[in-house]
Amino acid sequence: MQFTESRRKYILLGFVAFIIIGFITAKVLGSKQDEEFLIDDTLYQQASQLYNEGNYPAAGELIDDLLLRQPNSEIVNYLGGLIKANNGDYKQSVILLQKTMDINPHKVEDPMFMLQFGEVLLFAERFGDSKIVLEKCREWGWIPESYPTYQERVTELLTQIENM
Repeated sequence: MQFTESRRKYILLGFVAFIIIGFITAKVLGSKQDEEFLIDDTLYQQASQLYNEGNYPAAGELIDDLLLRQPNSEIVNYLGGLIKANNGDYKQSVILLQKTMDINPHKVEDPMFMLQFGEVLLFAERFGDSKIVLEKCREWGWIPESYPTYQERVTELLTQIENM
């Protein structure tokens, strides 16, 4: 099949128009995605700052909004779990920390995460689960440089469980 010169021009123009429309669409959608990312990042930074300052109720309000926007984010669920624990909502904290592990199963190799998870399970009165997590912490023998009394804390929490 042979194309005439005018038909080739129309095919080329159609192809160029298709590419231009694709770029315009990508630009518009990308701008919207950038705006959403900036909003989420701002919410996370504010919640993290409030958490670090010890203003847990205000951090809780922000993290609730962020959890609605980013329910499958490991870092958002982790921060949410820590904030909920500091606000005394241990059952919700357990859910969020468990979801963090579901999203990233390698969290079980993070000694601080596992200690925090074991403590939250203890405070949520899930003693059996807490004991399993804390015994794993003790078996691994992790001692993070930032927390030299890590093993002593694990032993202290396990003693609390045994005395209940």
